[in-house]
Amino acid sequence: MTTLKIGDKAPDFKAQEKGNTIKLSDYKGKKLVLFFYPRASTPGCTVEACNLRDNYQMFLAKGYDVLGVSADTAKKQENFINKNDLPFPLLADVDKVVINSYKVWGPKKFMGRTFDGIHRTTFVIDEKGVIENIITKVKTKDHTAQIFN
Repeated sequence: MTTLKIGDKAPDFKAQEKGNTIKLSDYKGKKLVLFFYPRASTPGCTVEACNLRDNYQMFLAKGYDVLGVSADTAKKQENFINKNDLPFPLLADVDKVVINSYKVWGPKKFMGRTFDGIHRTTFVIDEKGVIENIITKVKTKDHTAQIFN
């Protein structure tokens, strides 16, 4: 769905997480795994987030921070974090500013019906803010392996 490509400058963003403003520039000098997921606490999103959680120390050891984004409210994001003991922040992008800047919102099909929603997509961003990988066919159970291969 996204029209961004490897080598593009990652779109800047600013969003709320637990009352704090998080910006792309906060990660300057660090590698960032920015994953977009459709909805907190749904089965696929939970499996994906828990896969990243279970491998979080590997991300840190390799110099990566992890940040999730969905259109859920801050309260839903906080509940998702607490319920699954997630060690990384999840942005509440209710107005879809970040989602639209990364172009991951659009028509989807599920169980025979078409609707607009978030396309599960992960961007790996280097220390200079350049996209070094884009994963559009996310395997929720093996997402960490996809990122590092």
